[in-house]
Amino acid sequence: MRYPVVIHKEPNSDYGVTVPDLPGCFSAGDTLDDALAQVVEAIECHIEGLLLEAEPIPLPKSIEFHRNDPAYADGIWAVVAPDPV
Repeated sequence: MRYPVVIHKEPNSDYGVTVPDLPGCFSAGDTLDDALAQVVEAIECHIEGLLLEAEPIPLPKSIEFHRNDPAYADGIWAVVAPDPV
């Protein structure tokens, strides 16, 4: 599955990455590449936790679905593909 992620960067801060389809799943990194690599790991851990708790794994929605949410208004969008579980 490919999950859309939103990247935020404030002056003098790391890149923060949020996964809108997985509430509570987020990560950060010093560089954009690092932040994207870290969020893939965060998604994999998040999904593993859901599986251990026998919770459903939310399917990813499109960027267009999330784009109008004011919480993500100033973000940069990307799509990442974690390893299948």
